[in-house]
Amino acid sequence: MALESYFVHGQSRFDPPPLSVGRKLIELNWPLVILLAAIAGVGGAMLYSAAGGWEPWSARHLTRFGLGLILMLGVAVLDIRIWMRLAYPIYWLSLALIVWVELAGATGMGAQRWIDLGVIQLQPSELMKIALVLALARYYHGLEPGQASRPLRLLPPLALVALPTVLVLRQPDLGTAILIVSGAAGILFLAGVSWKYFAVALGGLLGALPIAWRFLHDYQKDRILTFLDPERDPLGAGYHILQSKIAFGSGGVSGKGFMAGTQSHLDFLPEMQTDFIYTMLAEEFGLLGALCLLSLYMLVISYGYLLAFRVRHQFGRLVILGVTLTFFLYVFINAAMVMGLVPVVGVPMPFVSYGGTAMLTLLFGFGLLLSASVHRGVIIPTHPHAPL
Repeated sequence: MALESYFVHGQSRFDPPPLSVGRKLIELNWPLVILLAAIAGVGGAMLYSAAGGWEPWSARHLTRFGLGLILMLGVAVLDIRIWMRLAYPIYWLSLALIVWVELAGATGMGAQRWIDLGVIQLQPSELMKIALVLALARYYHGLEPGQASRPLRLLPPLALVALPTVLVLRQPDLGTAILIVSGAAGILFLAGVSWKYFAVALGGLLGALPIAWRFLHDYQKDRILTFLDPERDPLGAGYHILQSKIAFGSGGVSGKGFMAGTQSHLDFLPEMQTDFIYTMLAEEFGLLGALCLLSLYMLVISYGYLLAFRVRHQFGRLVILGVTLTFFLYVFINAAMVMGLVPVVGVPMPFVSYGGTAMLTLLFGFGLLLSASVHRGVIIPTHPHAPL
């Protein structure tokens, strides 16, 4: 525990006695861990169906989840005060990686989003979603009650949000930018920022839409126009969503059966291993299967919000709520996207879609959530320079 002794400079007499690693593992919310593993198992099964075997997606998906699970448990047993001290360094590191992508990142599908490390393609914008949660939680933990809505106190968090958002939009990656801004807005609201600021921001956003339209890339405009009228280009920009709706509806109540989906296995459904894997599940297992997966997601989200109410310190509470909100946004946007309720923005279904960085990032986030839960009784001073 040398790392903990380095970061945690003492213990308040009001703190509960320190826990051993074994005791911390016992204290973990194992039903939540089991739920995440069950969702990843669903993802492994659907990727097996998509490829007709373990390779190239299913085996790698399950292997990555296993490695990510070890990462999550390692993060969970570290004292939450360590993560509070590391919050800003993690944020700046993530921001530096996004700048690196801008300068020398790998390009795919018309966007510059990845750092090619050989064994894995790292997407720093995914890391930023959790890094921003940490940074905002750290900032608002240091504020006195009632200060969150003061205008000058809003400038630092707005800067923390704006820096990565502008860089991500330049890649361009509209879906990730939406997730970053939406998640940050939720944390600001939960931290106590007045709803009046959100009303003004929403009004300004609506007023700026005509101007923002001019700065969108052509493919982003096509996605929005296709969302409004998918049949305007059924073999081009509208192809993805039309095929998704056909596959979704053809599954009926109980589905066509495992590995028996026609839209997916006859190659009508594009990106079935990533963005549209939920559509493939609905085709093979029907409405019942789709609702079962959503039920697993809702249980995870419910666990997150329940755990937040048990935490004594603002930092841990905001970390839990921020991670849970980010997870919810992934689920909501992907499910709404494949059903044609929102434009196609390239957001994966968490722990089900194929992809390494998004999965590992979310598991890191859930590790923070579990760490805050395990260390829910520790005393964390609000003054930023007070010893922890």
